[in-house]
Amino acid sequence: MSVVIVTGSGGLIGSEAALFYGKAGYKVLGIDNDMRQYFFGSGASTDWNRERIATALADKYEHYNVDIRNAEDINEIFSKYGSEIVLIVHTAAQPSHDWAAKEPFTDFTINANGTLVLLEATRQYCPEAVFAHCSTNKVYGDRPNTLPLVELEKRWEVDQSHPYYPNGIPETMSIDQSMHSLFGASKLAGDILVQEYGRYFNIKSAVFRGGVLSGPQHSGAQLHGFPSYLMKCAMTGTHYTIFGYKGKQVRDVIHCNDVISAMNTFFENPRIAEVYNLGGGRESNVSMQEGIEMCEEITGKKMDYSYTETNRMGDHIWYISDLSKFKSHYPGWKLSYPSVREIFQEIYDFNTKQKRWN
Repeated sequence: MSVVIVTGSGGLIGSEAALFYGKAGYKVLGIDNDMRQYFFGSGASTDWNRERIATALADKYEHYNVDIRNAEDINEIFSKYGSEIVLIVHTAAQPSHDWAAKEPFTDFTINANGTLVLLEATRQYCPEAVFAHCSTNKVYGDRPNTLPLVELEKRWEVDQSHPYYPNGIPETMSIDQSMHSLFGASKLAGDILVQEYGRYFNIKSAVFRGGVLSGPQHSGAQLHGFPSYLMKCAMTGTHYTIFGYKGKQVRDVIHCNDVISAMNTFFENPRIAEVYNLGGGRESNVSMQEGIEMCEEITGKKMDYSYTETNRMGDHIWYISDLSKFKSHYPGWKLSYPSVREIFQEIYDFNTKQKRWN
């Protein structure tokens, strides 16, 4: 039986990948030691999601409570299945700007060293497998903030005369000489490692530089996962803080199903050392002010929020992903959730039904 390894299998993208490939008939090996609970507290634990996957997939799913930095444990898993492994979906990470500054060594070893451990295991035990890496738009640092931005009533927008206006920010944007945050730097190290293992060792690999990845099963926290956490605050009456930029900062939001769809499209026709920006693009983006309004409309409740002038270091004022490169390589792929409003509604409906935040 063909095997798919998913790191971070209790998280948003990892769990979606595990379910997708398990239901498609693959044996799924999930690697996740619930570090999210360590990063963000018990409310962000992914244990509930791991149990959900295990129940749904039964014998198609095998879970490993393993740290991706532990080469001995990772090599044991990879060596056991060897050439049966056809795909590695690497989503495990320390995902927060702010948290990285608390423990830089932990952040870097997870995002950079952990990725290196997985790549080397792939090279040694299953060199024909496809390696799909979940990176981030933070590899561009705050370079997007140097774009000519125009302040509108509820959002910032790039000037209409700029080449990025029609489609968003492409992969050709410089990653140099900007403030990345320590998180952005550690993710960039992993990002480049994936590219280099592709080029040096001919490994079929892709880096997906995500915008805001979202979905109903996200364990959102204040420091990571703004659509999920924003809706959680709206549903529970928890206070929400807007950090800087007048609450007009813009993000493109992509549903986890569309992320997995893109990764699977690559898996079916892989290339070597590719880099793709992946987000909601021009179809699915929102400012903080607009997001608050949507959550209030969906829940029927006024949100309890405040504003602080201090923005997060290295944070983007405006970021929309240009999806043109991926679409040119894979013209059959398109977003199935082309609406931020639809994504917020699904988060609300799912968590109402699950009674997670009631």
